[in-house]
Amino acid sequence: MSTDTRHYDVIRAPIITEKSTMASENNQVMFNVAPDATKPAIKQAVEALFGVKVTAVNTMVRKGKVKRFRGRTGRQSDVKKAIVTLAEGDSIDVTTGL
Repeated sequence: MSTDTRHYDVIRAPIITEKSTMASENNQVMFNVAPDATKPAIKQAVEALFGVKVTAVNTMVRKGKVKRFRGRTGRQSDVKKAIVTLAEGDSIDVTTGL
């Protein structure tokens, strides 16, 4: 597996919400990442894919919820999120895509 595809496996998608937009004012970007991704792997992937300097990576796991749809119960998947803090002067415009 080449290094580019490994980076794309680590970072699944950007998170575009009100909260992530407010965090972007503090040089922070939020991504959905693979459940087994480590902080150093996330840092390496963001730096390689976007060409920016990462100063910190914080991660969290949102546990899946049980939801009902038309009377049937289903379960949402667990989602791991990463909040990536960029160096001063660096930025990523996640609305345009790669």
